[in-house]
Amino acid sequence: MTVEVVDALQRARERTLGLVDGLPDAELERVHSSLMSPLVWDLGHIAAFEDLWLVHRFGGEPMVRRDLADVYDAFETPRPLRGELPLLRPPAARQYLYDVRGRALEATERHGPRDGVLHELSLRHELQHNETMLQTLGLARLECPAEREARVHARGTGLELVDVPGGTFAMGAGPEGFAYDNERPRHPVRLAPFRIGRTPVTNATWLSFAEGGGYERREWWSDEAWHWKEQYDITHPLQWSGDGREWRGGGWEPLDPDRPVVHVSWFEADAFARAHGVRLPTEAEWERAATWDRGTLELVGSVWEWTASEFGGYPGFAAHPYREYSEVFFGDGYRVLRGGSWASARRVATPTFRNWDHPQRRQIFAGVRIARDA
Repeated sequence: MTVEVVDALQRARERTLGLVDGLPDAELERVHSSLMSPLVWDLGHIAAFEDLWLVHRFGGEPMVRRDLADVYDAFETPRPLRGELPLLRPPAARQYLYDVRGRALEATERHGPRDGVLHELSLRHELQHNETMLQTLGLARLECPAEREARVHARGTGLELVDVPGGTFAMGAGPEGFAYDNERPRHPVRLAPFRIGRTPVTNATWLSFAEGGGYERREWWSDEAWHWKEQYDITHPLQWSGDGREWRGGGWEPLDPDRPVVHVSWFEADAFARAHGVRLPTEAEWERAATWDRGTLELVGSVWEWTASEFGGYPGFAAHPYREYSEVFFGDGYRVLRGGSWASARRVATPTFRNWDHPQRRQIFAGVRIARDA
């Protein structure tokens, strides 16, 4: 297990550094969006998290840079404030990553990975920040070869539905192996029969919605969604130009009609569903369809998929290993996304993994899969 953990940590670090390789220090330090951290903050935060969990709490050693713990505490320093913090410069942030990793590997060599939980926590944390960094690169319109290579095409429009029978299934992660606290405990959920999209909705289908008045028909939008749309003059997905092109990986390209639509908010997804006489699936329906032995869903992992569900704890929820990962976000209007995107590591985006964000957010690689009652 030690070899596998070390290899996985190394691959994640190569990915992290590869995302910023070749970028000028000024781009790493710049606040490209109030929604996102400067990229150099992500580098320091990844190091600080590993310093706390693998060097200190796992290895029992003093942190490499205890003085940086508050600067890189994600809960104490909200994103809009991070550009004003005394952050490490890019060369120092890279050195911090290097120093912490050396100490973490020394601790792993001494103790072995034990149950592997803290190593997996640190590893998945870095992989999740890789996706966050990719979001920043997209908003900043910086070169991202990985996005250009992510070519996924749907067989259909996203409006084709498949039947899923009703019944009771076990929802959530089981007791074995690693899972985040909000994925547990596994519990029985009874569902009525329903129908769900075989694939996510495509660009071509979304274009028809937009050109058919989708952003103008008041009756398809909730009051809150309409106010948001009007306030920010929303007329198309975030990375569309409005003239038949989309921004992908560093340049404008013709809209790919068969690619799943991406960078749409929950508000837009909900309006799209209403316009087509359907709805968004609940997260229980999504998980049932994704884990059913008939293999209902196609293209899972191409885009995050909004669900109708608000983010909260399962019955019997217990915060672990720290309260701020999930519990502080319960009941504050966050909507659950499922499935992962092209930018998500498969190790993270398991069938029980729960992502969440505000309903107006569009920087995430999120699309739509529809559903309806049977």
